[in-house]
Amino acid sequence: MKRIVLFLLLVLILISCGTRSGHFKMEGRFLHMNQGELYVYSPDGGIDGLDTIKIEAGRFAYEIPCSKPATLVIIFPNYSVQPIFAESGGSVEVKADASHLKEMEVKGTDDNELMTKFRKQIANSSPPDELKYAIQFIKDHPESTVSVYLLNRYLIQTETPDYKQAANLLKILFKEQPGNVTLGRLQRQISGLGTLRVGDKLPNFTAKDVNGKLINNATLANQTIIISTWAAWSYESLDFQRALNDAVKAGKIAALGISVDANPKEVRQALKNDDITFPNVCDGKMLSTPLLKTFGLTTVPDNIVVRNGKIIERGITANTVRQRYSID
Repeated sequence: MKRIVLFLLLVLILISCGTRSGHFKMEGRFLHMNQGELYVYSPDGGIDGLDTIKIEAGRFAYEIPCSKPATLVIIFPNYSVQPIFAESGGSVEVKADASHLKEMEVKGTDDNELMTKFRKQIANSSPPDELKYAIQFIKDHPESTVSVYLLNRYLIQTETPDYKQAANLLKILFKEQPGNVTLGRLQRQISGLGTLRVGDKLPNFTAKDVNGKLINNATLANQTIIISTWAAWSYESLDFQRALNDAVKAGKIAALGISVDANPKEVRQALKNDDITFPNVCDGKMLSTPLLKTFGLTTVPDNIVVRNGKIIERGITANTVRQRYSID
């Protein structure tokens, strides 16, 4: 009997000292943010869709099932984002001033502490210096999932992507992380860009939107159109859809969305919820949908800008759409 009691006490002590295996926990506090909500999503599938983190009296606690490393991206009320790197059995403590989020501190795991050092390094840096520091970080820490995030953030999903530099750094990361599926996706994205470049003619295509309406080259002729990918689990892509919708309603552009979600019925409901009026395609084939290959789109979010039947730009952001095609 004593052995059983001692065993139960030991289990309780172990549970109280850390997060149980198969889960990841983060908790912390924010200055100048007493109450509110944060949103969180995972670009690599750590969680499905958008989740909510409640802040009460400046504090929060959030725990998720976690069997393998994943990146969580926290969205703050001012729409700035910060990554947290989850791992099975891990737990972190977050401390931040809501008015200085670039200096957010996350302690508890190696990757999150590395990211904290990087945040502090770039806190007062210019964009060119941020890029320089990110590249050096990737070279110094090719084994870290932080490097994968920074590669995508600073060299691919940016206003001025550097695909050549990204490809070179991918080779370095693959040597240390050969089984990282996100690296594989980024590599396919970069290699897929070769199939449709700026200046190329938009390929012939025919598709039906989620309401059964036929869409083809003729319906996109003689206008500026932005063709973009999105998914319910990607905040950036949803934000891009909303920015496009405002520009379309203002008569500035036309747009075509390609959803890589699995259920067309749920996509129709999501479009209705956001009052998205422009055509959207969802065939349920997710990232295997033929339209992605047709347009040289390989990830979410991604986009091309077409004018008079030719590709004039790739990979613009929601902010660019808002600034360039703002409502007068």
